[in-house]
Amino acid sequence: MALQTSMDAIESLPIFASARKTDPATSHAAAKRAPVSGHCAKVLEALAAGPAGQTEIARRAGLTVAAVSKRLPELRRAGLVERTGREVEGGESEYRRST
Repeated sequence: MALQTSMDAIESLPIFASARKTDPATSHAAAKRAPVSGHCAKVLEALAAGPAGQTEIARRAGLTVAAVSKRLPELRRAGLVERTGREVEGGESEYRRST
């Protein structure tokens, strides 16, 4: 039990986290160059068709809305996805790939 708690504490250190908005620009550039795989890659592919809300992204990617909801914050921290500032039907935020 104590070992697991220690591992959780170590993994929560900033060195193990993805690039955040407060990280220097070089961290964001490195995150954009890092290979993206799995569900994150599917979300990015879905957004290549244009901006969309979580439900539409999930439909395009063949994922559940829950899976998309989990990946969007990761992709935002990495600087790969951003909110457009608009809402789509159902009150969801609209997302697009970052430029």
